[in-house]
Amino acid sequence: MALSSTMAEVLRLTQAGRLMEATALLQGNGEPGSEIKAVPSNSDGGLIDLVADGDVWRAKKALIARTSDDTGDAQGRFDERSYDGPEGTIEYLLYRPKGAEADMPLVVMLHGCNQSPEDFARGTRMNDLADEIGFFVAYPRQSSSANPQKCWNWFKPGDQQRDHGEPALLAGITRTTVMDNGLDPTRVYVAGLSAGGAAAAIMAAEYPDIFAAVGIHSGLACGIAQNLAGALKAMKSGGIARDAQRLVPVITFHGNRDTTVHEVNSQQIIAAASRSAGVKLEVRLERSCGASGRQYMRSTSADASGVELIEQWTIEDLGHAWSGGSATGSFTDPSGPNASREMMRFFLKHYLDQD
Repeated sequence: MALSSTMAEVLRLTQAGRLMEATALLQGNGEPGSEIKAVPSNSDGGLIDLVADGDVWRAKKALIARTSDDTGDAQGRFDERSYDGPEGTIEYLLYRPKGAEADMPLVVMLHGCNQSPEDFARGTRMNDLADEIGFFVAYPRQSSSANPQKCWNWFKPGDQQRDHGEPALLAGITRTTVMDNGLDPTRVYVAGLSAGGAAAAIMAAEYPDIFAAVGIHSGLACGIAQNLAGALKAMKSGGIARDAQRLVPVITFHGNRDTTVHEVNSQQIIAAASRSAGVKLEVRLERSCGASGRQYMRSTSADASGVELIEQWTIEDLGHAWSGGSATGSFTDPSGPNASREMMRFFLKHYLDQD
């Protein structure tokens, strides 16, 4: 069957509600020789597109949307997955929210040291927000074999480069999740805590063609250390950040009582982002008080058109913990402000320019 005819048949089966047959045909199981393959959209590792002038992609989205409508998705699903790529294999959890449908955003959440995806999901309550707002959440799992404390290796040069080491694995999870679920490639975001925040900074710097915005909580700037000794020093007193070639909008959260990763690191993240913007930014400061009575300083940096590209939260009396998180998770402080909700507010204002 010709490719265009295959797509027409997939759409016809989907519209008729014959979803299992449509799925089999789309995956190449409906007819010998009809396998449809994914290919990179460009040689530099951009988001994965599908062949045949988008026909496969549209058919897959239609199938996902129809399947979601038929099943109802009354409850969110939290499933264990794995990704296999040239750099190895990595496990992750994927949260599919209630009422899941095609074209939803994706948030990739990178846990801190001595944490797990399950723990991080509980602590940040990001899945609850996913149900409320409507987005998918992927939680990559760092293994103890890769790092005894389950830290992302943000301080190793081999794990700071595009298409190498951990960045390649995390990008693979991201691309696969977007493609397999028909998600919106212009609304893909990455966030992390501590070592996860440092890894998120690397992902934003190395993959500005994938991520529309980045959230860094109690983390460090990209390239600020090249070995373990340098990492320990940077955590206490900062270092020299590596500027990105292109700014990915960034929001940071840091407590002024953080004795694990000093607040100076947040300042260096913001300084590097400001340099990467390449244009003059207007900075505004706001001191406020949350519902719990905790005070914080919020700084925003906007371009000449008023688009906020950088946002920095410095929270008084907060240690090394996710602000506004749930006590059921580790490294959280329920007193707030709510970092998860504020991150999503910031994220959803930004779309990836694919021109």
